[in-house]
Amino acid sequence: MNPVAERITPSITTMIRMDHSQVLAVFHRYKPDVLPAKKRALITNACLSIEIHAQLEEEIFYPALREVLTGDEVLEKSEPEHEQMRTLIGELRGLMGRDGPTDEAACDEKFFALMRLVMHHVADEETRLLPAAERLLRDQLGRLGIEMTKRRLELMKPHAAEFAESTVRSFPAGAAAGAALLTAGAVAVGAMLFARNTKRTSENRMSRWRH
Repeated sequence: MNPVAERITPSITTMIRMDHSQVLAVFHRYKPDVLPAKKRALITNACLSIEIHAQLEEEIFYPALREVLTGDEVLEKSEPEHEQMRTLIGELRGLMGRDGPTDEAACDEKFFALMRLVMHHVADEETRLLPAAERLLRDQLGRLGIEMTKRRLELMKPHAAEFAESTVRSFPAGAAAGAALLTAGAVAVGAMLFARNTKRTSENRMSRWRH
């Protein structure tokens, strides 16, 4: 594992908390009287963020935690809660028109239901699962953070333009710029990891060729 990358990449638990904060910030900006176009942007941003976050947890965080934590009620119900979120997200997308929700009342109801589910899920993770991971996976948090960063880049790539546009429409200029910088930082870390791994692979091949 690259020690430089491990020092500058947030741990996996820090990344999960950052994801939670970002989604909760979107929720905070959603109001029934918000203009339809902004509602569409907020919903798009929240849904993409939740989907990517859920997949990252299912592929990386939960399997690592299950290795050291068995029979935990919160851990066991986490993936079924993700499925409930995906169902609500699908229903929300079905209510989206080009310029906003086709049925604002139904959209508000669905989005607030998603909010409640996510906030309950976040509270469980931040009070139970993240402290457990920081206790039981202490020596793996940096490596898992790098793994999550690389996988996040892969998952975000097909949605980069949509995510950027919805972020700009969802947040004030300063906050949107901050989000853009955070994304740029993640890309830089990913590029650095890729470059170093490519260089190491090339050096290994040259060494085998010389011998």
